[in-house]
Amino acid sequence: MLGGDGVGVGALLDERVAREPGVKTKVVTTALNAAPPQSHSDQAVIWRRRWRGAGAPLASSGEGRGVRAALRAGTCACYRPDTLGHMTRVLVLNGPNLGRLGVREPDVYGALSLADLRDSVARWSGELGVDAEVRQTDDEAELVHWLYEAVDSGAHVVLNPAAFTHYSYSLRDAAAMVTKAGLVLVEVHISNPMAREEFRHTSVIGPVATGTVAGFGFDSYRLALRAVAAKA
Repeated sequence: MLGGDGVGVGALLDERVAREPGVKTKVVTTALNAAPPQSHSDQAVIWRRRWRGAGAPLASSGEGRGVRAALRAGTCACYRPDTLGHMTRVLVLNGPNLGRLGVREPDVYGALSLADLRDSVARWSGELGVDAEVRQTDDEAELVHWLYEAVDSGAHVVLNPAAFTHYSYSLRDAAAMVTKAGLVLVEVHISNPMAREEFRHTSVIGPVATGTVAGFGFDSYRLALRAVAAKA
C-alpha cells in the first residue's frame, strides 16, 4: 500500500485496467535507477519496479496524491504488468557543456536547465509509452561506451553530440554501430548549427544517424522521441 494520501491507489489502478484492458499509453514513467520524485504531481510517476503482479498496488510512499489525482482525472493511465517488459527503451545522450544548460549562452540554448530537460523527457516519454533515460557527459569515451551499451541492450538513442558533432570520428563510428544493429539513432541539436558559425555546419554524426532534428529548442528532443516511438 502507499502510505498517507496513497491509500486506495491500488484499487484505482485495478479500476483503470479493468475499464481499459488494452491501455498502454499516457504513462509518465522513468528509468528504474532514477531517484524518487521530489514532489507530488498530477503528472504522476508510476514506478515500473513497484509492481507486484496483476492488480497489486504500488509499494512505498511518496507519489500517492499525484497518482490518485491523475488516475481520477484521466491524465495518466497505467501499464498492465504483462506489458511492462516490452517497453521501448531510449537513451537520451548529451555531450559536452550541455550540463551547463540554462547558464551557458541562454540566448542560443535557452533558459531551461538539464534538470528541466529530464523532467520534459519523462513527461514526453510517458505520453509516447517509451522508457527514456537522460544522461550527460563531457567525456568522449564515456559517450562512446554509452553507445556500446545501447547496441548491447537493444536501446534506441537520441543523441546530442554537442561539440563532438563536428569532429569526433570515434563517436561517429560508435553511432554507426547503433544504426547498423537495426536500432534508431536520432541526432538532435537545440540550436540550428547551419545558422551559426561555419565550423558548426559539418556533422560527422549525421551521415550515420537515422535522422537529424535541429533548431527547435527542447522540442527537438520531443520530436526525436516521437520519431523513435514511431519507428521502434
